[in-house]
Amino acid sequence: MLEAALLVVFPMLVAYGGASDLLTMTIRNRVSILLIAGFIVVSLATGLPLAAWGTHGLGALVVFPVCFIFWTCGWMGGGDAKFLTAMALWIGLTPELAAFVVLVSLYGMFLTLGLLYVRSNVVLPNALSRQEWIVRLHDRKSGIPYGITIAIAGLQVYPATAWFQMIGSGL
Repeated sequence: MLEAALLVVFPMLVAYGGASDLLTMTIRNRVSILLIAGFIVVSLATGLPLAAWGTHGLGALVVFPVCFIFWTCGWMGGGDAKFLTAMALWIGLTPELAAFVVLVSLYGMFLTLGLLYVRSNVVLPNALSRQEWIVRLHDRKSGIPYGITIAIAGLQVYPATAWFQMIGSGL
């Protein structure tokens, strides 16, 4: 049962948050709250040592101030900042956190450059112009849905985390 939780809780919430941002330009607070609550429940259920709780908390504490600064500068949305911080809690202050942040940055750069190009050089075909979320993505006044890049990076890094390594090890 615990292995199923490790396979479902983080990946499903992360996928939902990324898809939500892509389709609605919003990551609801409940996604980040559920990620934090899921971390607490899974940590208690696996008997995560106190020192490891600290390592995970430090991961979030390192990421949050940077995200907060990015949010105050208007470089990322508040939902993105909370989402990224909640995911950092799961990853912890580990080498995987560094990989996660680098991947988020790279994917975010590619998404930004791609959307800027498309918004300036591509006219939407009629079939696509009836899709509200595609029109929103194409709008030059619209933001960038970084939640999708955050989710992709998180899902890519998750198999390297200690959580994923617990799967099949008998916990």
